[in-house]
Amino acid sequence: MNTAFELIDKELIASLNFPKSDVLEDKEDISGRKNDLDRALSLGNLEHVKIKIYFEDDMSKKMVETTIWGVTDSRVILKQGVVIPVNRIHKIV
Repeated sequence: MNTAFELIDKELIASLNFPKSDVLEDKEDISGRKNDLDRALSLGNLEHVKIKIYFEDDMSKKMVETTIWGVTDSRVILKQGVVIPVNRIHKIV
């Protein structure tokens, strides 16, 4: 992963602005992201494992280490109702 991702506290995500465009262009990458999110959701719910989410808001690339509580078609749900739009996520590790 590119080292240009800035670590951010989960609590600050709610104050970010997210454009509607997708950060990924390749259909295989988008499909892989969906699979990675499903796997991360299982790890979070069953094992309480924290994962790293690499994403981008309207200003820069960021990374948060957290547990995923839920995934919809358009959003990733973290603790305390914090959400990240799926289309703004580069990678889940």
